[in-house]
Amino acid sequence: MKLSKQFPLNALRVFEAAARLGSFTRAGEELGMTQTAVSYQIKLLEETVGEPLFLRRPRQIALTEIGEQLAPKVSEAFGMLSEATASASGGGAETTLLIHSTPTFASQWLARHLGSFQLKHPNIAVRLATSASIIDFAHEPSDIAIRAGRGTWPGLRAHLLMKMYFTPMLSPDLAATIGGVHQPADLLKLRIIDAGDPWWTQWFEEAGVPDPGLQGRPRSRLGAQSFEASAAIAGQGVAVLTPEFYADDLASGRLIQPFDILSTDGVDYWLAYPETRRHTPRIRAFRDWILGEFGMPLDRPQ
Repeated sequence: MKLSKQFPLNALRVFEAAARLGSFTRAGEELGMTQTAVSYQIKLLEETVGEPLFLRRPRQIALTEIGEQLAPKVSEAFGMLSEATASASGGGAETTLLIHSTPTFASQWLARHLGSFQLKHPNIAVRLATSASIIDFAHEPSDIAIRAGRGTWPGLRAHLLMKMYFTPMLSPDLAATIGGVHQPADLLKLRIIDAGDPWWTQWFEEAGVPDPGLQGRPRSRLGAQSFEASAAIAGQGVAVLTPEFYADDLASGRLIQPFDILSTDGVDYWLAYPETRRHTPRIRAFRDWILGEFGMPLDRPQ
């Protein structure tokens, strides 16, 4: 693939949008161009490259092998140009980092530690959005995401932050209502918060209670582990939680962890961001900071 000296920079910009969005129409909407103009720019770029970059199908486009090779490099190049331009024009001006996180990680860890990042990087303003759903970086505004998963997301670079273990917790007052919790089966004498959570079935099996009979119990889903923890602290039932998030509640006696049995389903917490934006200064700054907070090496992407 040999590129000429008179390279059509605007055509590259159009190509990047079309490749990212998977549509000439949507690329035109984003760039304020007609679909005809988008098609013309793509054709111009293909003539320059000397190879087709898209397969045109009825109501659908797909990148060719050459297009697949070119797209991430073009996207990274435009990202670096954008950052360089912002840095040159703004000097020490403030830039904004948009973080997308699960609600529990945001409330139980990130909100408590984020101040140290902002003290270290005063020119980076932080916006935090929380949701249990996994965002699509191509279609939703976000620089980085903190996700629960297995770290295998196409097109993303992922760094392990922490292993996610789970075990039952409850308030000491609730435990006292049945004379204390002495063996795993004692938990079944109490209300189980979200009995439909598969964590419960796994934990009971590993604790030697293979058939806890959870099917007939109410399955009230609160939507986030942090909400279930609040219900447990209030004495409304037993919740299955990640101990690392509730060390203060355990230390203060608001919660107790009656057993040392910790389970995991292989889902852990990860920092993720688009591979093509790995050199973006604000992303790199946050990545280095948070991996340092968790004691993870910087060269451990998955």
